[in-house]
Amino acid sequence: MDAGMNLGLLLLRTVIGITVILHGYNHIWGGGKIEGTARWFGSLGMKPGILHAWLASLVELGAGAMLIAGAFTPLAAAGVAGVMTVAFVINHRPNGFFIFRPGEGYEYVLNLAVASVALGGLGAGDWSVDKALGYAVAGVSLHGTTGLAISAVAGIGGGLALLAGFWRPDKKPADG
Repeated sequence: MDAGMNLGLLLLRTVIGITVILHGYNHIWGGGKIEGTARWFGSLGMKPGILHAWLASLVELGAGAMLIAGAFTPLAAAGVAGVMTVAFVINHRPNGFFIFRPGEGYEYVLNLAVASVALGGLGAGDWSVDKALGYAVAGVSLHGTTGLAISAVAGIGGGLALLAGFWRPDKKPADG
C-alpha cells in the first residue's frame, strides 16, 4: 500500500476516533456529566438510562482509541457504527436529514456510521497495530470483505439488537 493510501486511512481513523472520543468524554464529564446523560438517555426510552449512558460513553472512548491506533479496526468500527445506529433510531431519524433542523437531523450520525463500516472493510492500513498483527487475528482477516461484514453485522446488527432489548420509548397520548 502506498504512502498516500496509508495517510488517508490514518486521517480517517484519527478524525473518526477523536470525534467519538470527545463525544464519549462529553457524555461522562461535560455538561450534565454522566448523570445528565443518563437522564437524557432514559427520556429517549433507553432503560435503564444510567446503564446505556455508561455503555455508549465507554464504547465511544474505547472504539475511538482503537481506531486511532488501528487496532482491531473492524471491531472498533463496529462499536462506532453501533452507537451511531442507536443514536440514529432513538434521537435523530424523526428530525429529518439535516443536523441544523430542530432536534438535530441524522446526517452526522449517518456519516459516522457509514464511514466506520467502510473503514472496517478498507482496514487500518500499514501504519497500524493491525499491520503489526499481520492483518489477522486467529486467522481472521482484519480488512476486506470479512472486516466489512464484521463492522456492519456487529455494529448495525448489534445496535438494532440493543434497541430490541432495551428501547422502551414512552407512548404518546392519542389525539382526541
